[in-house]
Amino acid sequence: MNIFVAGMMMETNAFSAIPCTRDSFVNPMYYRPERTGPDPEPAAYEQFGYRTFLRLARERGYTAHASLHAFAEPAAPCRQEDYEGLRDEILADLRAAMPVDMVLLMLHGAQMAHGYDDCEGDVIEKVREIVGPDVFIGVELDLHGNVTARMAEASNALVACLLYPHTDFDERGEQLFDIGERFVRGEIRTRNHIRRVPMLGLFYTTLPQMEAVNAAVLAAERQDGVHAVSLMHGFPWADHPEVGAAVVVVAEPGQADVPGLARDLGRRFFAAREETRSLRKPIDTILDEIAASPAAGPFVIADVADNAGGGAGADSTFILRRLIERGVEDAALAMIWDPVAVDFAHQAGVGNRLNLRLGGKTGPFAGLPVDGEATVIALADDIEQEDPAGGLMFGIGRAALLRIGGVQVVVNSVRQQVYDPVCLTALGVDLSAARVIVVKSTQHFYERFAPLAAKIYYCETPGSLTLDLDPARYKRLQRPIWPIDADAAPD
Repeated sequence: MNIFVAGMMMETNAFSAIPCTRDSFVNPMYYRPERTGPDPEPAAYEQFGYRTFLRLARERGYTAHASLHAFAEPAAPCRQEDYEGLRDEILADLRAAMPVDMVLLMLHGAQMAHGYDDCEGDVIEKVREIVGPDVFIGVELDLHGNVTARMAEASNALVACLLYPHTDFDERGEQLFDIGERFVRGEIRTRNHIRRVPMLGLFYTTLPQMEAVNAAVLAAERQDGVHAVSLMHGFPWADHPEVGAAVVVVAEPGQADVPGLARDLGRRFFAAREETRSLRKPIDTILDEIAASPAAGPFVIADVADNAGGGAGADSTFILRRLIERGVEDAALAMIWDPVAVDFAHQAGVGNRLNLRLGGKTGPFAGLPVDGEATVIALADDIEQEDPAGGLMFGIGRAALLRIGGVQVVVNSVRQQVYDPVCLTALGVDLSAARVIVVKSTQHFYERFAPLAAKIYYCETPGSLTLDLDPARYKRLQRPIWPIDADAAPD
C-alpha cells in the first residue's frame, strides 16, 4: 500500500492584529523532508497525527511518502502567496508520489488566508483532483475547526480530536488510519455527514456535561455502520457562513439512522453550551474570593482571553494592572509577550532596576501598557515548554523574570501560550510559595497546572478571546446563532 502523508495547521483569528506569513510556520513543528520514501527522517514522528500516520505505515509494512508538515501559532489570515506556496509544495509532492492508495492529511479546520475562507477545503479539493474519485482521503482535524461542506464532500473521512486539552490526537489518528486501511481493502465505504449546531463558544471536555456528551459520542461510534463521530466545537473568532459548532459522522453511505444520530448528539452538545462560559469571572471577583479563602494556594488564574493559542497578542495588562493596584503579594504571572521589554531587561542585567513600559502593544484588546519600576530577577535564553500531549518542545525565546510590586512577571520574546510550569520554575519561581499564579492560556495549561492548584479560576477580560461576543464584529455568520441570538436552537 502506498500512503501519502502531509500536514498544515493554523488556527486563524479573523480579528487578530498578528500577521501570518510563511515565516510563521518555520518553528519546532516545521518539517520538510529531504526526500520521500518508506523511512522518513525521525523528526517526522513528532508532529501530532502526522507522526501517527507515518509510524503506523512503517509498522504495517507500507510505503509512506512524507510531504511537508507546517504549523503556525494562531494569528490573522495568512498572506495569500505564502499559503498558496505551502499548499503547492504538498500538491507537487503528491504528484511525484502517484499512484497512491491513501492520502492522510493533518489539518486544523479553521485556517484562513487572504482570498480563502476555507484553506482546508481548498487543499482537500485539490488533492482530490490529483488522486481521482476512488482514492481514500482521510483528514484529522482539531476540534476547534469550522468544518465546511467542501471539506466533507472532497474527503472520505473527517475525524477530529475529542478532548480539550487536546491529548488524544494520536488515538484519533490511529482510528482514522484504521478506517482508511479498511476502505482500501474494500471492507467498508464511507461518507461524511455534517449536522450544524448553531453556537459559538469554547467547551471544556474536563467538565461533567461535556464529559457526558463525549461519552455519548463514543457510544455512537460502536453502532453498526458508524466509523467515527466528532464534535466540532468551532472557532468563534472567525467570520464566514460556516463558522460554528457541528457534529460530523463518518458512516456507510445510505446509513438511514445517521441524520437522527447526528441530530440527537447536536442537541446534547447544545444543551451543554453554558457550562464553560459560566466559569468565567471578572478579575476582582476572583481576587475577592482568593482573599477570603483560608487555603494557602496556589490559586491558578487563567487569563483565557489573552491566549496566543487563539490568536491573541499575549500582552494584555488587565489582570496585571489589578494585581498591582490591589497590592497583591506572592503572585506570579506568565507570559507577557514583549520583546522590547525583554531586550531592556537583558541589557539592564540581573539585580538591577529599570523604568519600564510593559505590554499593551498589540491593540485595544491588550489594554494600556503598565508603566513603572521593575527589578530584573532572572534571565534566560533556552527555556522550552512541552505541549499538553507530550513529545513536542516549544522554545519561549529570550525571557526575563521581573518583579513589579508584589508580582513576579515572566516576559518573553516568542509569542506563545502557557503549557507548562517550567516557563516559571526555570526562572527560579517557587510555585509552592506563590499564592496566585496567572497563566495566559485558555485550557491547555490544565494538564500540568491542575495537579498543583488549590483551585483554578477562569478570568474573563476584554481581551481578544472574550466570550462576550460583539455581533457588530461579524458580517457573514449564519443567523440565528448562540449566544448572539437568544432564540438560536438546533433543529
